[in-house]
Amino acid sequence: MGIEVSFYHLERQNVEVALPKLLEKVLSAGHRAAVFLADDAAVKALDEALWTYDPASFLPHGSTDTPHPELQPVYLTSGQDVPNGADIAVQINAASAPALSAFKRCLYMFDGRDEAILGQARADWKSLKDDGHSVTYWQQGQSGGWEKKA
Repeated sequence: MGIEVSFYHLERQNVEVALPKLLEKVLSAGHRAAVFLADDAAVKALDEALWTYDPASFLPHGSTDTPHPELQPVYLTSGQDVPNGADIAVQINAASAPALSAFKRCLYMFDGRDEAILGQARADWKSLKDDGHSVTYWQQGQSGGWEKKA
C-alpha cells in the first residue's frame, strides 16, 4: 500500500515564498520533515529564505551544515540522508528522495513555469500513481492559495 503524495503546482510564487506556510502546517501537526532539493545551492537558498520569510515567525530547520541535524524538525538536503527521523518527505522541483515507504506522506512541490520540471512532475505523478500511491494535485490560485484539482 502506498502513501499519500500531494503535488503542489507553483504558478505565482517561488518555492521560497510558498513552502514555509506548508512547513508550518507540517510542524503544527506534530510531524518532522525532510526537504529534498536538487543541489547545495538550492539548499542554501531555501535555508536563507526560511530564516527571513516572516520577521514575526520562526521555522526551526537545519541541514548538513548545521550542528546536530538529527535534532532539526525540518531538515534540508541535496542528498538522500534523513538524520532527523522525518515522517514527511518534501520533494522540491523533482529532486530525488529515498523510498517513500519510509514516510507517512510526501509533499511534491514544483515550479510549473519550468518546462523540464513540469515534464518530470508529470512523469513522477504517473509513476507514483502506478506504484499504488494515493496522489492529489493542488494548483496555486490567483491569491496564491491552493485549490485542489485532482
